[in-house]
Amino acid sequence: MQIYQGACHCGAVRFEISTDFPELTTCDCSICRRKNALMVKVHESHFRLLTDPSALSEYQFHTHTARHYFCKTCGIYPFHRKRVTPDHLGINVFCLEGVDLQGIPVRQTVGAGMP
Repeated sequence: MQIYQGACHCGAVRFEISTDFPELTTCDCSICRRKNALMVKVHESHFRLLTDPSALSEYQFHTHTARHYFCKTCGIYPFHRKRVTPDHLGINVFCLEGVDLQGIPVRQTVGAGMP
């Protein structure tokens, strides 16, 4: 596994993850579709927030299990706590530095049909 640095657009939210990029995922739920999210799933023990959590805004809907985070300053979505596996985070791979996504398989997940 490698360590990757990530940030929102303005840099107010910075974080790092450890991953070997087993796959990337997209989701067809209403929020992921609208934010055009491409994510890598990491366990919470492989995630470290490097900035004050007060830089984040949180949004929840439907079952209020998933926790979607956005930068309060620039509005970028850097990550969310997952609904089905709440000990994992979905990381917006476009917020990561120095990642070559070529050749990483992308799996479509079904979120819209979840109860």
